[in-house]
Amino acid sequence: MLKRTISLTAVAAALVVGAVAGCGSNAQPIQVNLAASEVLTQAAQKTAQVSSYTVDAVVNMAHSEGNGKVQGRMLYQRDPLAMDLTLDTVDVAGRSLPGGAHAVLQSDAVYVKVDALKDLMGTTKPWIKVPLTEVAGSAEVNQYLSQIQQFDLANMTKMVTASQNVKSVGNESVNGEDTNHYSGTFPVDAAVQNLPADKQEQARTSLAELSDVKFDIWVAADGLPRKLALNGSKDGATLDATLFFKGFNEAVNIEVPPADQIGELPKGTTTN
Repeated sequence: MLKRTISLTAVAAALVVGAVAGCGSNAQPIQVNLAASEVLTQAAQKTAQVSSYTVDAVVNMAHSEGNGKVQGRMLYQRDPLAMDLTLDTVDVAGRSLPGGAHAVLQSDAVYVKVDALKDLMGTTKPWIKVPLTEVAGSAEVNQYLSQIQQFDLANMTKMVTASQNVKSVGNESVNGEDTNHYSGTFPVDAAVQNLPADKQEQARTSLAELSDVKFDIWVAADGLPRKLALNGSKDGATLDATLFFKGFNEAVNIEVPPADQIGELPKGTTTN
């Protein structure tokens, strides 16, 4: 059950939380007369400049095995690269991960804190450290690393630009900020082609559960998104996610766990 839970969680959080954009500190205001497709294009360009941000996300799923919910937050820092992902709620098919999940990526290692994973690995420490060079040997740990990597918001924003039917819906306030609301759909196959070659297979695997994805995105005057909602379905499975963005280019505090709380991944572990 652990592997299934982690797999569904990774798909849900990776898909949804990853499909939105960060922002750039030297962004210029978008002109109100731009076509909706041009707004998305400019937003994708600006996200490549992002230095840091915070994302809050809620993901609801329905599947043949039951309903589920994933809720959490991620802090991102581009240089040097560091990420801190906290999943407060991980509930899939009526079963949950007690205590949720926490993963930190910094330097050349990922640190994972999941009670069930700790027991599976046979360590007494609350955190497990996995050098990135050894991640491929552990399917469970690799799921969390993939989950973190899917928060590459600049690349995922490029996917939204694959929409051929995006339109302006109107002006709305998001957390006290004035934004322009845009709505449309994007075909998964075409969206994946917008990504760098080394990112395409990972995105294609994560999005395999869905066909065309409906999105709503709220963009502020600086051309950067403040909210994104995604809806998708395939073969009876559905996904509904909402993400909020804040703290663009503000300092973030991402620290590795204390040394006395970290255990090493057992040598020769291959939990595939």
